Amino acid sequence: MSRSPSAQSDPRATLRSGLPDRYLTPDDIAEIFDVPLETVYQWRKKRTGPPGFRIGKHLRYDPADVRAYVTQRKSGDRVAA
Repeated sequence: MSRSPSAQSDPRATLRSGLPDRYLTPDDIAEIFDVPLETVYQWRKKRTGPPGFRIGKHLRYDPADVRAYVTQRKSGDRVAA
């Protein structure tokens, strides 16, 4: 099963088609949620966005945690509505 090059370069397509085989970077998160990179760092600082972790000096996000965060936000929005 081979994916097209455009599907491999778009993190949103990667998450829709299944969990990627790598941890996501802050740039990936900004692209997935269509927000500025600074917003991703503010979420981390305020502990309001998807949970991230450090590998040395590098910030990474587990795709499973990102998916759980989105699911939690979606269910929270339904309850509030």
